Amino acid sequence: MPKFFVRQERIENNKVTIIGDDAFHISRALRMAKGEHITVCDMQCNEYDCVLSEFNPDNVVAEIITSRKIDNEPPVKVFLFQALPKGDKLDTVIQKSVECGVFEITPFESERCVVRAKPEAEERKTERRNRIALEAAKQCGRGYVPQVNPTVGFDEALKMASQCDLGIFCYEGEEEKSLKTLLRENPSVHTVSVFIGSEGGFSLEEAKLAKERGMHSVSLGKRILRTETASSFVLSCIAYETEL
Repeated sequence: MPKFFVRQERIENNKVTIIGDDAFHISRALRMAKGEHITVCDMQCNEYDCVLSEFNPDNVVAEIITSRKIDNEPPVKVFLFQALPKGDKLDTVIQKSVECGVFEITPFESERCVVRAKPEAEERKTERRNRIALEAAKQCGRGYVPQVNPTVGFDEALKMASQCDLGIFCYEGEEEKSLKTLLRENPSVHTVSVFIGSEGGFSLEEAKLAKERGMHSVSLGKRILRTETASSFVLSCIAYETEL
């Protein structure tokens, strides 16, 4: 059964109004008709079985038959902070992180980033990145669509991360504490922030500042991971420790 995501304000009086590309997809691409069934998710872990009832020029309306809570979200909310990588690597990071259960993604600029955010293009890029997150959420059956925030600076990213119960700073220069050790020392956290560096990693000054702000520096093992691989690796480790 086809599944579509809508915002909660599109659900009213036991009806769902679907607009935009999804409405076009239902009526033109799938060529669905009145009486056919679809599944709708409100991005807040509520799922609805619906029957199509109206086809309008700019929207499609479906009546709700049954509803239920979706129990497929991770028990820990992971806030990923990803330093801007080169090329289209951030697209891969977003897609795979959503599949691995991330709750929110914030790109940031660090000292060794080759790529820098352009203010005039940031709104367009953020919109595109959120579309990638939406498509990934649809593909893997998420009950929630992770948000991708606009790019921020390193200091602002640390401020945002400090709101979480546990802050993980993935640093290739860390020799004492592993990710495994940190996770097993903190088994009952509800929110976790994860910092991933760019291709050049983090500078010594950034690592020191992160520790001063309460982040826990960890090693990801004996091998050096690419920046586009590290986030999926960390999210998988968190899922293993808290979910599987």
